Amino acid sequence: MAPAVAQKEARIEVRTTNERKAFITRGANANGQNVSDFILSSAQEKAEMILADQKEFVLPQDRWDKFVAALERPETKHERLARLMSEPSILER
Repeated sequence: MAPAVAQKEARIEVRTTNERKAFITRGANANGQNVSDFILSSAQEKAEMILADQKEFVLPQDRWDKFVAALERPETKHERLARLMSEPSILER
């Protein structure tokens, strides 16, 4: 038997430009989703990332010590990465 699908009870409405709507539609189609599912999954993913930064996490003392040591370790220079990050994005070309 197939699992029950949660009933959608709430509605979210958004106004946008025709250009932005077309761009989002292209992204949804490329991902094999309809626009509503694409927008909702993208918004939920973003919300999860933002809220994850606000949560407290607890580690055993030995793992906490390793975590703090990693944070305090001097930065490593990655010349190729720095060069890549200084180039314009493929979307900006």
